[in-house]
Amino acid sequence: MKSYDNLIEALNDLKTEGYVEDFNLKQDRIKCRNGKYRLFHNEFEIGHYFRFDDKDSSPDSSSILYKITSGKYGLKGTLINSSAFIPAILRMKC
Repeated sequence: MKSYDNLIEALNDLKTEGYVEDFNLKQDRIKCRNGKYRLFHNEFEIGHYFRFDDKDSSPDSSSILYKITSGKYGLKGTLINSSAFIPAILRMKC
């Protein structure tokens, strides 16, 4: 499994692997392409996630990058959660 020094490095590398969609988190689903695709918890998988902390390692300054695929829609992309709170839809998958 790869590791990355920072979020930008990870995003750039994952794009070369075909993870090009930019998923956005909604209350009970994730979406991409301005809402064209709306994926519920049973329509995507989290292949891996990467945590990035600033130097102070406080929860307010950390980000989690999720590597997401959807076989149903043939999509591969990433979702960035920059909150200490992990939404239920993502907790179910990790």
